[in-house]
Amino acid sequence: MLKKALSRLAILFVALALVACAAPAAPAGDAAQPADAAADSSADTAATGDTGADASSYRFAAIFPGPITDADYNTLGYNGIQKVGEEYGMDVAYSESVAVPDVDRVMREYVDDGFNIIFTHGSQFVNQTKDLAVEFPDVVFIAEFDAPVEDAPDNLWVIDRNFHVGFYAVGALAGNLTESGTVGYIGGLTLPFSYAEVHAMQQALSDQGLEGVTLNPVWVGDFNDPAKARELAEAMIADGADVIVGSLNLGMLGIFEAAKNAPAPVRVVAKYTDKSSFAPDNYVTSVLYDFEGPLTDIAGQIVGGATGGYYPLGFDTGVAIQTPLLNADEETAAAVDAVISGLLDGSIEVVKNVDPIE
Repeated sequence: MLKKALSRLAILFVALALVACAAPAAPAGDAAQPADAAADSSADTAATGDTGADASSYRFAAIFPGPITDADYNTLGYNGIQKVGEEYGMDVAYSESVAVPDVDRVMREYVDDGFNIIFTHGSQFVNQTKDLAVEFPDVVFIAEFDAPVEDAPDNLWVIDRNFHVGFYAVGALAGNLTESGTVGYIGGLTLPFSYAEVHAMQQALSDQGLEGVTLNPVWVGDFNDPAKARELAEAMIADGADVIVGSLNLGMLGIFEAAKNAPAPVRVVAKYTDKSSFAPDNYVTSVLYDFEGPLTDIAGQIVGGATGGYYPLGFDTGVAIQTPLLNADEETAAAVDAVISGLLDGSIEVVKNVDPIE
């Protein structure tokens, strides 16, 4: 069954590749440099230059850790840079499946080719991106991280992904959805953002008066290992979990296969993109992430003269729970809507706790 699921995913990748427009290769020659980067901090959001510049003077390069056809995290980043190109008429280029040891070299090649906005998609690249921003003050860099970057140079934008905010809503959803009283969380690696997701779910269960619900978190050791994810999901189901939340990439396939073959109904919550086609009878929703809005917003601010800043994601900036919920009752849907409203109006504050899970 897993082999068949992997085949279906491969077909989906091909379809996405046919639909997606290929980004242009990095053109040769020099390009105009961005506006003066001398800036003062404006509130806690951006370091702004004195004047803006014509958008056509900017050339935007992006670096992805995986293939842009993954129908997941890398596809979201690719969609974001395509939107930037459409909105501002900028030259856009990208490199995909770049390993951490290679990112410094790839960024330098883009700088040498005249690209003056460099975006790295993934928190694993943040240190190298910050270092090059210091070395090349006339180039604007955009990095992703899970907190503000200390001593960020004036030409560095930081997108704080704030994964824990979305998972607070997921915690409330899972707690209201479970009938057995046992919810599972399956993560990829034991990273700070993953710990924060689990702590946020625990906070939601407590805030919503669902302390009787047990949350069991485990980690695969890899975001892209469907076989191991399925093994862990099957063990969770055997221990009574009837709702499983996945914070994985390709590994989600394993969770879906375990849920589809479970002896009793098991519902699944995913991350990043709509994954309803993989298990229609088990799928509930995904925590959706959008990089089109944030990247076009940042690009517009760069054109306007803002050389760097801090851009936190949240339910008003790039995060959403996919609706309508599937395989869920109206009471659960109403509870989730109320939580999201609280997150938007500030009446609910989610603690970003990155302490390791004991």
